[in-house]
Amino acid sequence: MPPSHSVKKYTRTVGSRKRATAVVRLTHAKGELTVNGKPVAEYFPVFEFQKIVFDAIKKLGLENKVSAVITVRGGGLRGQAEAVRHALSRAFAGADQTHRAVLKSEGFLTRDAREKERKKFGLKRARKAPQWGKR
Repeated sequence: MPPSHSVKKYTRTVGSRKRATAVVRLTHAKGELTVNGKPVAEYFPVFEFQKIVFDAIKKLGLENKVSAVITVRGGGLRGQAEAVRHALSRAFAGADQTHRAVLKSEGFLTRDAREKERKKFGLKRARKAPQWGKR
């Protein structure tokens, strides 16, 4: 007997910020969030980054109602935390249209495209030129 492909066990979404990319597998089961095989508090030891990750969940009032396995790579911890929030928000918005309006107003569904500008030759940084003196 072939497996049933109509049964959806989880929602998979991708979120990104700077050079970080997060893949979220969200299930509607009571559980916890794991990031790269570790609990969120262990992977993101800084409280501010934990707050960023749980922003979308708290805004929707879904604490202890969802479980997610998150894989994140690239970038730094802040970029990774914001990528996770972006992916979680996309998963919630796809599951329920009422969630979409709340998340959209908070700006969680918008991909923040700001990245570090590359350094140009002849300059000290992307735009900072060496000091110029006439004499």
